Parts: sequence; C-alpha cells; structure tokens
Amino acid sequence: MSGAHPGPAILFCPADRPDRYAKAAAAADAVILDLEDAVAPADKESAREHVASSSLDPETTIVRVNPVGTVDHDLDLAALDGGRYRTLMLAKAEVAGQLDHLHEAGYRVIALCETAAGVEAAAEIARHPAVVSLMWGAEDLVASMAGRSSRFADGPHRGRYRDVARYARSRVLIAANAAGKVALDSVFLDIPDLDGLRAEAEDAAASGFAATVCIHPSQVAVIREAYAPSAGEMEWARAVLTEAQTQPGVFRFRGRMVDEPVLRQARRIID
Repeated sequence: MSGAHPGPAILFCPADRPDRYAKAAAAADAVILDLEDAVAPADKESAREHVASSSLDPETTIVRVNPVGTVDHDLDLAALDGGRYRTLMLAKAEVAGQLDHLHEAGYRVIALCETAAGVEAAAEIARHPAVVSLMWGAEDLVASMAGRSSRFADGPHRGRYRDVARYARSRVLIAANAAGKVALDSVFLDIPDLDGLRAEAEDAAASGFAATVCIHPSQVAVIREAYAPSAGEMEWARAVLTEAQTQPGVFRFRGRMVDEPVLRQARRIID
C-alpha cells in the first residue's frame, strides 16, 4: 500500500465483526476495517480492540478512522499506535493540515473527500506527503449540503448520479492524478444490481480510477472483471505497440491516429 494499489476490488468490513475479517480479506484485493460509519457508537471501543488484536496482512489492510477533531479519532489512533496497520483511510478529510499528525506518525493515508469542503480542497489534500490516494463519497457529500440523494430514484436516469455527485467524482479523480496519486471510486449501494455496478466500474476503469471500493463480497468479481482489459483491448494494445516500433512519430493504425498519449493508454492496458 506504499502508493500502488493492491488490486481493483477493495472491500469494507465492519470493525465490530472480527468473525468477518479473514473472509473479507480473502475475498477482495484489500480490506478496509471500518471504525467509522459501520460501527455504532456503543460498539466502537470493542471494535478498536478487535482491530488492534487482529493479524491480517498489513500490506492489504486499511483501517478507516473517524474524522479529525472527534474524540473517536483520537481513540482510534491510540488503539492503533505501535500496531501492524500503517495505512489509514481518513473519513471526511477537509483540509490538508488535518493530515500532518498522521504524517508525523508515519501513516499512509487514503483521504476520503466526502463533504463539500473536502471536495473543494481535494487538490490540496492530494499533494500532502502522507496521502497515497484519494477516495470520494456520494452520500456524505450530499448530506453535507442538506441534499436528499446522490442518485436519481426514478425516471429515465434512474440509478445514475446527479450532476453534483458526478462533479465531485471527477474532481477527486483529477486531483489525485494531478498529484501523482491514485483515486478510488465510491461504493455502489444497490447490492443486487450487479449490472449497474458493472457499468459504473467499467466507467471508473476507463476514466482512470485505480480501484472501486465495495460493501459486499458478491461485488468483488464484478469489479475485477470490469477493470480487467478485454481480449480485444489486449490484442489492440499489443498490436499498436508493435506497430509503433517501426513508425516514426504520429501514425495511422486501423483507421485511428496514434500519438504518444494513445501509446501510453496501450502500455497501461498491457501493464
């Protein structure tokens, strides 16, 4: 988790359910042990104890901690101090200065920009030395603006993000990549709608996200398939890179103009 992501499917697991830790870690490319929204206030202390005593692989384990400025944030860090997990997801990151103490403690941070202030400051947050990636969150974002929902509930655009959510998604993606970091796409809450998840994950992969975070093991395979290049894409990438070895500068390949940006896309598909 030093900057490169372990794979495209990252699965949330409630930190108060230690019986699910190993299953979640085995099912996905990385697991997020969630000390924030997934845990009721009365269960947070025992959840911290479960995380601190667990023995998952620290290279593929992330701990989501509560927002800076809360008592729970301080208690989260106290429980994790000196432990095996060094990659944190910071809930509701809003200014870069909130990350200073985490940098001093040697943590790698996935900054979760899920409020209006966090999205507005995404570029500044992405440049912080503690940050390895950014993620965005639709529901908390809309709630921070007293909105009602991030997606259309009915009509021709049913299930699609509203424009404000699409803007936030794009802004966080661009901010992360501009700072040389990776971006993680938000969760898809409608668990039975695997077709909707597939379409959204395919769009995320095509747009430049490094991974999609999910909330149920059934979503993992769909996300992995969406991020994997198709056989046709692999064939095209190999063929255009082979052709580039004999062509100077810009050239035409299968009816399409090819220049260095196109070749970079081909190299990324192969990688």
